Amino acid sequence: MSEKDYAPLSAACVKSLNDKLYEKRKAAALEIEKMVKEFAAHNNAVQIKRLLKVLGQDFANSQNPHARKGGLIGLAAMAVGLGTPHTAKYTEELIHPILACFSDADSRVRYYACESLYNVVKVARGAILPHFNDIFGVLSKLACDTEQSVKNATELLDRLMKDIVTESNDFNLVEFIPVLRERMYTKNPFARQFILSWITVLDAVPDIDLVVFLPDVLDGLFKILEDPTPEIKKSADVVFTNFFRSIKSNPSRVDFAGMINILILHAQSSDELLQLTAITWMDEFVRLSGQLLLPYISGIFTAILPCLSYEGDTRKTIRDTAAHVNVSLFKLIISKKEETSMSDSLDLSSIIEVLTKHLTMQQVPVQTKVAVLKWIYHLLTNLPDKMHLHIEELFPVLMRVLSDNSEEVVQQTLVVMAELISSKHTNTAQNKYFTKFMVNLLRLFASDRHLLEERGAFIIRELCVLLNPEQIFKVLADILKEEQNYRFAGIMVQTLNTILLTSSELFELRNTLKDLSTEKSVEVFLGLYKPWCHNPVAILALCLLTQNYSHACDVVKYFGNIEVTVEFLVEIDKLVQLIESPIFTYLRLELLERQRNEALVHTLYGILMILPQSEIYSVLLRRLNAIPPHALSSSMSDTKKTPTKKLPTLRDQINFKELFDYFVSTQEKHKEQKQKQRQALLTDTKELTNFDI
Repeated sequence: MSEKDYAPLSAACVKSLNDKLYEKRKAAALEIEKMVKEFAAHNNAVQIKRLLKVLGQDFANSQNPHARKGGLIGLAAMAVGLGTPHTAKYTEELIHPILACFSDADSRVRYYACESLYNVVKVARGAILPHFNDIFGVLSKLACDTEQSVKNATELLDRLMKDIVTESNDFNLVEFIPVLRERMYTKNPFARQFILSWITVLDAVPDIDLVVFLPDVLDGLFKILEDPTPEIKKSADVVFTNFFRSIKSNPSRVDFAGMINILILHAQSSDELLQLTAITWMDEFVRLSGQLLLPYISGIFTAILPCLSYEGDTRKTIRDTAAHVNVSLFKLIISKKEETSMSDSLDLSSIIEVLTKHLTMQQVPVQTKVAVLKWIYHLLTNLPDKMHLHIEELFPVLMRVLSDNSEEVVQQTLVVMAELISSKHTNTAQNKYFTKFMVNLLRLFASDRHLLEERGAFIIRELCVLLNPEQIFKVLADILKEEQNYRFAGIMVQTLNTILLTSSELFELRNTLKDLSTEKSVEVFLGLYKPWCHNPVAILALCLLTQNYSHACDVVKYFGNIEVTVEFLVEIDKLVQLIESPIFTYLRLELLERQRNEALVHTLYGILMILPQSEIYSVLLRRLNAIPPHALSSSMSDTKKTPTKKLPTLRDQINFKELFDYFVSTQEKHKEQKQKQRQALLTDTKELTNFDI
């Protein structure tokens, strides 16, 4: 190649730039620096551009690595020769050939590229900011360079770039953010550390408000926080802490809605630090932005509900923070009439979908289920009109949860269900769910005998606390009256009868039934009588409770027509124990009343005759032997006297013969159904339920 092809360089200078020795190239660079100073002094732009082209294309782009090194040192010398004012005119021609050498296969070329660019930037200072994104891109790659000398040179250049950016008012943050966001998803630990260092520097600049751009970089920051390298994890945590402080001090600049979905995503991470950070930010977002986040509640639920059941010291803070978020959200949803915008912001369909999902999924912990149920209750009480649209969706889910293994979950489910079916709602469409619930509850008991035996009494008693006990028993009685599975009906009646006679929740109803002197008490008695006929011991207990002793005596006499099974005797045993309990104190005292004790005594003796001579037999016998002789004799002598004419009462208007006939008819149906079931068992003509045998 002839000398003129490299003009304005001399042949000696060209030769030195191509030399393998650094000293030779350095000498050539000094010659170029001197030459450029002269060009600049005379404003000889033509020669400057010619020299830039020669060094940038012919040398920096040469196949010869020594020539590339010569071109790089020559470009740096040009910048020095031009000086700060003139360099600004030629920054593009100076830096782009250098940037191209950053990807060179020769590590020494990459090193000299760093050194060259450092010198150019040192002279140009703020003039290189229009090319900042390109420089940042190559720096982020060189931060991962395998050659330590290159990494060291990169660090020097990086520090210089940071100094220039922090002291300049012309840095274009808007254009830089997309580049930063793209680079954040690198998985290289050195590149991640590089990114974090720049975020830290920019965040420390008073005139740069990086919080405004958090939605663009937050997801990438979480990805970096997940890095397994402790040093990077710690650095990322510091960045998060600084941003968190900025958010708290200046919330008006924060795009909460733009970041909440990112927090929701990472709050479900298996990385504990990442999860805690996301939920801590979420907690602060809810506190600072309030109802602005209402449209995102379903997503927040997805993130925090599983955390409420965390155990162990390591995850206690996560659990407590999630619980605080939960409480804060509770307070956001209120029933004030003026808060129409609040309810309109809620996507109830999505909320219900998330809540019911956590009730139906397998292996959901108790604490999470309880929290879900409390939320459903909260929504029902605060947004009843809107929640009414979702009752059909909620109803079957809540019914299934009644079979949950946790008593706490079942109890909370009953609280929700009681609110859902409560008669306090004026809407007729809602009231229908009371009966629907009772029908479904009985179906549930009929299909799951274990549930009935283990939880049946608990469920009924809880409902009696939450709702009107009389209404509960009335509706259940109406349903059982039509029950075609007589064995289940008998067992269910026995369960209800035990609750009626023993539980404190039914105290008022027992008092109502004790004295059939009001229309209400007679109505309740008649409402219970027919379904109670499914269980002979239950109907006897009902007659004793309501002081219908003559009728009770007739029932006992009919026991001779009933198959006396072990189950039947066990129920008789329990009845005797009840007679000896405080509940039937009034009945035992009535053994002293001459006018009424004959039928009662005969009833008790009838029970005694049915019992085998067991401990409970002895208990009842001792009670009968304790009746004062005069009470018996007076009673017997009274029967010979002309009865005193009594005023008619409501009790006298009850057709006990008709009731007894119904009782007998029901027991006969029981016999027939039992016989058919036994035949079916022998012939295997149908599949039996656990209440059929």
